[in-house]
Amino acid sequence: MRFLIIFIFLISNSFADEVINIKNLVINKELKKYDGLTFFNAKNKQLNLKEFEGQLIILNFWATWCAPCKEEMPSLDALQNRENLDNLRIFPINVGKDGVEKSVIFFEDLKIKNLEIYYDSSINLVKKFGLRGIPTSILINKDGFEFARVIGSIDFGDKNFIKWLSSYN
Repeated sequence: MRFLIIFIFLISNSFADEVINIKNLVINKELKKYDGLTFFNAKNKQLNLKEFEGQLIILNFWATWCAPCKEEMPSLDALQNRENLDNLRIFPINVGKDGVEKSVIFFEDLKIKNLEIYYDSSINLVKKFGLRGIPTSILINKDGFEFARVIGSIDFGDKNFIKWLSSYN
């Protein structure tokens, strides 16, 4: 009888869902939908996230004075240019009170080439998402629902993260 119980336990575990163990990644138990998600580009043009439905989206909240933001930004830049994630759109959104010039210098110093600068200077999105710190990245699926978030910094070049994210592409 013990053998049978152990055998059933081993078999059932081999079919269990794979547990994702990626630092700082929080997967939502329920998808979350938000309305009115707007922010600005560097030319002060307002964008609505609804315009990008059908794409996998990462909203990355950062500031020029944030050391962990500076650390993760190059890997985020490289992620935007990955061929196997061609449906991915990354919006690095500066939530500091920095001007465009300071943000451009930040990107130039880090040699950021694949990303554009966006702003949420009114911290409208920060409030809607209930952010408690930066960097924080919100992951939104093709249907416009938040399915996960990264709280704190992460290496966006991590093989496990890329493999996991590719399943949503």
